[in-house]
Amino acid sequence: MYGALDISVGGMVAQRTRMSVIAANIANQSVLEDAQGNYAPYQRREIVFAPGDPSASGREARELGVHVREIYQNPDALRAKYMPGHPHDTDGDGYVMVPDINPIVEQVNAMEAARAYEANVMAAEASKAMMAQALRLLA
Repeated sequence: MYGALDISVGGMVAQRTRMSVIAANIANQSVLEDAQGNYAPYQRREIVFAPGDPSASGREARELGVHVREIYQNPDALRAKYMPGHPHDTDGDGYVMVPDINPIVEQVNAMEAARAYEANVMAAEASKAMMAQALRLLA
């Protein structure tokens, strides 16, 4: 029964991490320079989930849970934007490579992550209620 709680908690942790990645993408959608002032457009982060939760306590949760396998930077998530006279005009035609981050897509992803998080909370609450009922029956 505790495995069910581990599975829900693993899902909540994964969705919280996903929300952090989405927030970072939205916050950095116009960043073109690194901390030293060099031209280095922000690269969109993407999260990859994998089955199982290696950190879970129960065998079932290790097999059935979910965890974040990787957060990677997508080097192809750049688009050319016409900005003549910009200091980072790399091609000489007025185009600058900027992060290809669509705030609407990120917002939809955030809503999906929030709903998945809520579903895991509800599953954890149901598991707790079942355990409490089982303990009442034993008492």
